[in-house]
Amino acid sequence: MNQPRVRKTAKNPAASSVYFQVSQRTLISWLEQTKMSSLQEVNPVVLGIRTPTSLQSLAALITEQISQFSFQGVNKPFKRVIDVSSGDPHRAGMRPISFVRQVLAVCLYPELLKEESLHLDVRQRAQRLLDTCNGGSVGSYSVAACGIPQVLKAVAEFITRRDGGVCSRSEDIIFSSGSQMTLTLFFHLLASGEGEAQTGVLTPMPCPHTLPILLDVTGIALVPYRLVEERGWAVDLDELHRAVTTARGRCQPRAIYISNPGNPTGHVQDRETIEKVIRFAATEHLILLVEEVYQDSVYGQDKEFMSYKKVLFEMGKTYSETVELVSFHSISTACLGECGLRGGYMEVVNMDPAVKKYLSNMQGSSSPPVLPQLALELMVNPPTSGDSSYNTYMEEILHIKDTLSQNAQQACEFLNGLPGMSCQPAMGGVFLYPRLHLPPPVIKEAKMLGVEADVLYCQKLLEEEGVCLGAGCENGQEGTNFHIRLCVLAAPVTLEEVLARLRSFHLRLLDTFPL
Repeated sequence: MNQPRVRKTAKNPAASSVYFQVSQRTLISWLEQTKMSSLQEVNPVVLGIRTPTSLQSLAALITEQISQFSFQGVNKPFKRVIDVSSGDPHRAGMRPISFVRQVLAVCLYPELLKEESLHLDVRQRAQRLLDTCNGGSVGSYSVAACGIPQVLKAVAEFITRRDGGVCSRSEDIIFSSGSQMTLTLFFHLLASGEGEAQTGVLTPMPCPHTLPILLDVTGIALVPYRLVEERGWAVDLDELHRAVTTARGRCQPRAIYISNPGNPTGHVQDRETIEKVIRFAATEHLILLVEEVYQDSVYGQDKEFMSYKKVLFEMGKTYSETVELVSFHSISTACLGECGLRGGYMEVVNMDPAVKKYLSNMQGSSSPPVLPQLALELMVNPPTSGDSSYNTYMEEILHIKDTLSQNAQQACEFLNGLPGMSCQPAMGGVFLYPRLHLPPPVIKEAKMLGVEADVLYCQKLLEEEGVCLGAGCENGQEGTNFHIRLCVLAAPVTLEEVLARLRSFHLRLLDTFPL
């Protein structure tokens, strides 16, 4: 529709007034006709995005009510809401790493370079990092779209050390604002087609709770494959074959997503499993998308983290030179826990350089933030023996790991001791994912309210006890297979309070509605 023409002046004031009224009505009419007034005009991909649960919003509302209850007349039997629904250890009372925060503080306020109360290695590292920034300032744009070259080099060296000498190249690494953004970049590259030609990604059930919405946003079909709960949430090869065979005909599977250590299951894959998955991907011509964010937090007995890249390159050239692999890591790890800084990277292996160039071009549309890149450098290049910050750094890291291991074991035993609840022990990561056996009246009430039963359980827990957990349906669980998600990387006193409140609510619910 053509835009309305507006006359600039009118000599006669009366005529001017009349003309203004007519022009105003014309303009309003034009705006009403051109505005997005119907859902039919909204991008159908956006309309297809699943609606997230309202648990976070409810937690925020209750927190506000507590702080203002004297004015609102709302009183609660608890003084604060404790949110352990996501892997955010600092929110749950864990302290940040001193070395990391000190270096970042100096980078933000370089006058601290003169502060002799700070360890020498802190000030030296801050100066080196500032030297990598445009104008020597973290407030400048990033030197390069894919990441500061010196940071990417440090990441490549970290991967090479981690994988026992398997070479990593900085040109294969792309930085972005967190692993979710990095994954979204790749999904946009991968997405194409509609109907039977639509791109599909094999996705573990359960999966990270942010993944289903990311797939929706990028227009990719979620192809579920079930993890075996009775075997500690293990990957089953027969299930992978079933999933890919079933998917063909309704979409075009082009990749398989792996979370190792598992989010939210805590499962840690062994070499045999990884080799089977790699062979499966090679046979089915699937790209391996491997999220390895919790690689620093493996605590199960006789368990160790092995990267998919390391295993791939030890399987011989038949696989190491042909299987496409994209691995994801971020500063939201268990030990660093800098979730709010939003920094992550992907390493792209065996991808056509022309295709990889498009990834760089997509990232190049906006400059990545500088501060999380510096935090990433500190994560992959920590203090070493002989540095003045080394002892304190190691003490803090060991404290975090010990706390996580002990919390995971104690919380799992606690949950298994509750009637109507069962929990597989976690071998790594920061979550427990217990199963709920809910009374039929609760399931019936949830159906009447139009919500999943595990969402209703979490809503009631939040309203009555002020504890925010994640509902299993966010992780892709469906039907009557109900679960809750609990981050156990929290200050022990905080976790103790969470479990006490959970027990009080759970037993009260079962007293009202026996199993």
